[in-house]
Amino acid sequence: MIDFLLSLDQDLFLFLNNLGSPKWDKIWIFITNKWSSIPLYLYLFFILYKKLSLNSFLITIVLIALLITCTDQTANFFKSNFQRLRPCNHPFDDRSIANCGKFGFFSAHAASSMALAIFIGKTLKKYHRFIFVGLLIWSLLLGYSRIYVGVHYPGDVIAGFGIGALFGWTFYIIKQFLIKQFIFLNVLKT
Repeated sequence: MIDFLLSLDQDLFLFLNNLGSPKWDKIWIFITNKWSSIPLYLYLFFILYKKLSLNSFLITIVLIALLITCTDQTANFFKSNFQRLRPCNHPFDDRSIANCGKFGFFSAHAASSMALAIFIGKTLKKYHRFIFVGLLIWSLLLGYSRIYVGVHYPGDVIAGFGIGALFGWTFYIIKQFLIKQFIFLNVLKT
């Protein structure tokens, strides 16, 4: 069964990766680059700062840092233990257009982007109606870019999305709990 799933993943990768063409390569390389999301992060930071109370903002920023650390370190743990070679390290991949590491299961980019989309999207949903959907679309584009440039299989990206969603949702629940506790403690002080 596992061989069938790996074969299916490889076939789906080849199909999706071969949809690319040189005229689109620069766009997808830009999307997949971790630095290209800096303007989005700065915008989200600004919105969080403007919309949340100072205490909620500080709790949120600390949890975002922990969230990114958790998704990144979990991905590193999985990569070093599963040791699944990235598609760009296989001879069948002649369309890899990005530098890649050795192991790829699961995609840290997909996990981190989905975790942020869920966490920040849920946090800001009442202030901006479409931000949650917008962040999910951004995460999906980022995940697809990892397949397009040839550094992850679809299964790596899907697993990353799932783990990222789990972390994002968990950290959002933790944030809600911490904010309620903080408000409760402030009420007790008065």
